Amino acid sequence: MESEIIENLINESIKARENAYAPYSNFKVGAAVLTDRDKIFIGVNVENGSYGLTICAERSAILAAVSDGARVFKAIAVTADTEQPVIPCGACLQVMTEFFTKDTLVILSN
Repeated sequence: MESEIIENLINESIKARENAYAPYSNFKVGAAVLTDRDKIFIGVNVENGSYGLTICAERSAILAAVSDGARVFKAIAVTADTEQPVIPCGACLQVMTEFFTKDTLVILSN
C-alpha cells in the first residue's frame, strides 16, 4: 500500500480522535477504515456510564462503513495519544475478524 494512503488514514484517525466522547477515562481514540472502493469512514470511541455499552473507535468506523454497504476493507488506522500504539480490544478484534482478510492492513499509531 502506498505511503500516502497510509499517512492519510493516520491523519484521518487523528482528526477523528478529537470527536471522541470519553468523559470517564479521558482516553480518546480515533480510527479510519479504507474500503475496497477507496472510501474512508471514521470512528471514535464513545463511552457510556454503563461501561459495557461503550463502543471503541475501531468498531465505530467499521460499523459506519458496513452501514453504508461496505463489506471488504483494505486498511484501518487506529490512533490514541499514548506512548505506545493502542492494540484493539477483544471485541474489536472479533469484529475485524468478521470483515477483514489476511490482506487488510492494520495500522496502529500514536
